[in-house]
Amino acid sequence: MSFFSHLNPAPSFPSYTGPYKVGTTDVEIPAAELPSPSPAPNSTLSTVSFRIFYPCEVPAKPAKPVYWLPDPQHEYLGAYVRFLGASRRISAILRNLPFLRILSYTTIPVIRNASLLQPPTKTKRWPVMVFSHGLGGTKNAYSHLLGSLSSHGVVVIAPDHRDGSAPLSLIRAAPGSVPQPLEYKSISHRQSPEVEEARDDQLKIRLWELGLIHEALLKIDRGEPLMNTLAEKSSETMGGLAMFSSTLEVQKPGSISWCGHSFGAATVVQLVKSVFYTSLKGAPSSYKPLFQPSTSSQIAHQITPSSPVSLLDLWCLPLLSKSTGWLNTLPLPCYAPNGPGGKNVIAVLSEAFFKWGSNLNQLKRIISEDPSLDTPLVKNHPAPYVFYPVSSAHLSQSDFGILFPWLTRKAFKAEDPARTLRLNTRAILEVMRKNGFEVADTSAIDMENASADGRVPGGEIGQDWRILQKDGSVAGWVALDLGHSKYTEEAVNKETAQSADPMEAVVQGEVSNNERLRH
Repeated sequence: MSFFSHLNPAPSFPSYTGPYKVGTTDVEIPAAELPSPSPAPNSTLSTVSFRIFYPCEVPAKPAKPVYWLPDPQHEYLGAYVRFLGASRRISAILRNLPFLRILSYTTIPVIRNASLLQPPTKTKRWPVMVFSHGLGGTKNAYSHLLGSLSSHGVVVIAPDHRDGSAPLSLIRAAPGSVPQPLEYKSISHRQSPEVEEARDDQLKIRLWELGLIHEALLKIDRGEPLMNTLAEKSSETMGGLAMFSSTLEVQKPGSISWCGHSFGAATVVQLVKSVFYTSLKGAPSSYKPLFQPSTSSQIAHQITPSSPVSLLDLWCLPLLSKSTGWLNTLPLPCYAPNGPGGKNVIAVLSEAFFKWGSNLNQLKRIISEDPSLDTPLVKNHPAPYVFYPVSSAHLSQSDFGILFPWLTRKAFKAEDPARTLRLNTRAILEVMRKNGFEVADTSAIDMENASADGRVPGGEIGQDWRILQKDGSVAGWVALDLGHSKYTEEAVNKETAQSADPMEAVVQGEVSNNERLRH
């Protein structure tokens, strides 16, 4: 069987390295079934949609494969081609080319609608993470990272944002209804009042969606039936999510981890700040909140200084809007007087974003103890963890690096995207461990320092402490010092010390090169 798999020309994913098999299920819930912690920003948004990755039982019979490209595949393929700059007419031709059509056969190494594995944790509940995708992303576009986390004992929720940031999203208001398409919305990546307003509008939708998804998780854990318009069987439309009842660690304040990539990382920063400071007085009249949940809302109780935050290639421009400038000067919740400081915050950059000096300096300010200062300051609390893997691109933190290694190597000089994602996974898991979350051991193979008998010399298996060390003990994994104001001072190898160019950070249309492709 393995011989024939090598003959398959379709791009493929490596197996997950955690001890658990991974199941997945698609969910779309009518917004009317969920209490909204804040008014809806758009009356046309009738549902919220997300994919769940979770540790699962191994089924007795093989399940149908889960394809990376959602149905209808030809529509999604055309949408990706348009996202890259082609016209609708050209995309209709290009999507039928064999080298693109082959993506239709790429599968995710998960088990469709598998039974949830009963959690072996002390609480008898699985840790939960919510992951927000970037521009050009979808709920499938980070499947390897999210599946890897799930294989280590994390239930990961991957929303499909309906803000025009995905190449295509289909809205199914009811089971069997004709899906309504929502396509990518092209917005400039150069800061201007018009761009700020447009990105603010997108963030309003994203934050509202995350608020509703949080409410959905509470209901699912309580065993309350919810309509799932994506249920494969009519008998599962109501109550098909019952297996998650009383198994999700979502009721306790600060128990949910929040993670995102690029625009998704900016979404996470905006979410935790908007919620945590929702009742803070003293905002200037120029401040226009994008998400203002009631202080009695469930999400206001959930997000606390203890909430873990993981930021992958944080794209800072959406956080620089003048209308939300006041919030941008406030620190992350972790720096509250009763908070752990940066102990529960990790930022992982690609080397491309490390070289993008202006964005890096903004990131340092945003995750510092006092973002109102131009020079990053962390002196009264532990500093957050900040790393980058050498020879990595923005694409390396998504599935695209694994699916198109030749492209990332040729265009962005990125090497070994699978290892880049393993490093990301290790770091996120270790931060969770350090903050009391029960997740599975990182394997000796993943820790890359196993002896011949599989033991890890000089360390504890299950506590991957080296991944958060700043001494370079993990090859090609560079720690950054938040206190340095100049990003070039921190380059460890000569290549990263070269003059930074924002164009090197171009991926997924998140910096200006995508505009060049469109015009």
